[in-house]
Amino acid sequence: MKILALDTSTDYCSVALWRDGVVDAREAAAGQLQSELLLPMADELLRRHGLGVKDLDGIAFGQGPGSFTGLRIACGVTQGLAFGAGLPVVGVSTLLALAEASAGERAVCCLDARMGEIYHAAYVRAGNAWRTVHEASLCTPREAPALPAGAWTGCGSGFAAHGDALKLRYAGLLSTVLPQAYPHARDIAELAVPEFEQGRAIAAEQAAPVYIRDRVAHTNP
Repeated sequence: MKILALDTSTDYCSVALWRDGVVDAREAAAGQLQSELLLPMADELLRRHGLGVKDLDGIAFGQGPGSFTGLRIACGVTQGLAFGAGLPVVGVSTLLALAEASAGERAVCCLDARMGEIYHAAYVRAGNAWRTVHEASLCTPREAPALPAGAWTGCGSGFAAHGDALKLRYAGLLSTVLPQAYPHARDIAELAVPEFEQGRAIAAEQAAPVYIRDRVAHTNP
């Protein structure tokens, strides 16, 4: 199986090719240049392996939460490539990608959402997969959902922006903190493979970002 994965949910731009269990990836600190970098990076990676888009079995992307503009870029590029090649797609939570990157058994994943808030989720490893303890949500660091007892790895830009408040909220529970961790296409690829294998991919036109902040605003006027 050959899967291309894309992520532009933060200031980083990353692409990865998962090919029969081996992952090759590219990344760059892109700032506001994701739209200029993403396609050339994906093209270079595919050409390096002698592949075209039509040789792939599917495309995965970081569907959010994260930067609204970045999420739209990754989703739009995924739709364009997949639709033209007739490929299925899988959207992967950027917070789950942080858990995968943490290499821990318990991960509390927080991305800086600006405006004094974080995107938050928590997961526990269950074999080769992850069990969700707290679904993705938007909250202030002080109101972050409580965690079960255990040694947790805190990861993501939320810890860079609100480290003191989160460490206070989770006092005695954080064994490791990775504030510089960010969602990466290599982890999105790894998480997407079982989704493709188990037939849970969707058509390109059904792909959509998950913003969370918009949903909260609409459901709690």
